[in-house]
Amino acid sequence: MTHMLNFYTKQEAAALIPDGAVVGVNNFLALCQPAAIHEGITDSFLRSGHPRDLTLICTGGFGNWREDTLAEPYVAAGAVRRVIASHYGSMPVTTRRALNNEIEAYCLPLGAISHGIRAGAGGLPGCLSQVGLGIFVDPRIHGAALNQRSKEEFISLLELDGEEYLYYRIPRLDVALIKATSLDANGNLSFENEFITADALSCAQNAKANGGLVIAQVDRVSSLSTRPRNVIVPGFLVDAVVVEEPEDHTTAYSAMNGDFHAPPLHLKYWMDRLNRERGGEQDNSGQRHIIGRRACAELKAGDVVNIGIGIPELVGIYAAKNDILEDLTLTVEAGGVGGLPAAGELFGATIGADMVSDIATQFDFYDGGGLSVCFMGALEVDRYGNVNAHSLPGQFSGIGGFANVTHATKKVVFCLTFRTGGLKASLLDDATVRIDTEGEQAKFRARINSISFSAANALKKGQQVLYVTERCVFELTAAGLKLIEVYPGIDRQRQILDLLEFPVIVDGSAGV
Repeated sequence: MTHMLNFYTKQEAAALIPDGAVVGVNNFLALCQPAAIHEGITDSFLRSGHPRDLTLICTGGFGNWREDTLAEPYVAAGAVRRVIASHYGSMPVTTRRALNNEIEAYCLPLGAISHGIRAGAGGLPGCLSQVGLGIFVDPRIHGAALNQRSKEEFISLLELDGEEYLYYRIPRLDVALIKATSLDANGNLSFENEFITADALSCAQNAKANGGLVIAQVDRVSSLSTRPRNVIVPGFLVDAVVVEEPEDHTTAYSAMNGDFHAPPLHLKYWMDRLNRERGGEQDNSGQRHIIGRRACAELKAGDVVNIGIGIPELVGIYAAKNDILEDLTLTVEAGGVGGLPAAGELFGATIGADMVSDIATQFDFYDGGGLSVCFMGALEVDRYGNVNAHSLPGQFSGIGGFANVTHATKKVVFCLTFRTGGLKASLLDDATVRIDTEGEQAKFRARINSISFSAANALKKGQQVLYVTERCVFELTAAGLKLIEVYPGIDRQRQILDLLEFPVIVDGSAGV
């Protein structure tokens, strides 16, 4: 069926967005961003004061760690009244305005937002989940609001058949903003050059079910029809199209969009090449690499794995170095299955993926306990084994997919330094660690600022939980943390036990 195509400049498309609209941005961190439409909103608001009083909803975050691009300029200018997202670390302006109580801001688990958007496509007000029980979003602990002006209750506690659940109510979308690659002759959207699809179809269906608009940015328009299975969003759902020439990318980027398939033995080459082209880190020394190297030892053949952002990214790199990727299936929240997840600002993309699913589908698998093991970062750990991975005084990165990934995974491995604030460590040989400069602040603390991971829930579900640092490894037990490994070169008493703010159980075989 031929669809009438409506083309607009980015400024004209922005003018279609009504004041007070709930706008769903379909992206994952810096990936799949409708950058031109963001620019159009900024231009329109600065020129006319419209659209204004917007609510922005995004599963991850809608920034790329810069203040002068994407949605950040119109957030800074005052066009946005409310933000609902899982990850705030990529949005410095938005985070600052939230912490200063200048806008309404809410943080919900990434999977809950994704599933909530999909539920809204079916006319439902939200989704039911056990993800989030016992952590900061639980209404009995803190809730999703980031500041005093954020008064809405998006999460409620329910009991069903004797089990506790959280009900996440996600506002229906008035506008969906989508970045695709191609618009075909029938107005259908395909994503062949994008690293992910995010939840494009759910966002579009949600907005249309609510009587709203779907605005798509594309790289090109084709006179040909797309193969049906390659269409992500059918043309009848698309109301407005903005055509914007894409940036040129290097060959290494083609390993992430599927132009060619990089087999397991070639993944390290493509990761190194991508890092060189981006000016990325190549150093194999230091505490981050000691942690990544040791954490990688927790992998075994046949594992289905999630690797988080930050230090955990090095687990994938060491798996590639050790030539064990062909025995594993690595996954990432943004939808990638197989291959090797990319790092840094490209987090969410996958080099040599076998498949890229929608985010909601990926979280179906995670929430259902499909992962064998996950590797996650941590800011703080308390005496009970609870983890804070999202918030410190004056700082807020957000929960992202952390709560979903750790919820039902059989083995959870937290990757963090033992202390912070100037810490430097070196690996002297294949095993011996030297602390060159001790960190000034503890990360294993008697009391932590917020809870991202509930140790009590993990024990109840029988999960194995490890805390891998640059000098030792702890394990979660019903009696608290247990020191199970001290690396050669580390003084157990002076460099571990004397620096802890609480007592731990000591395995007699863990160092001397």
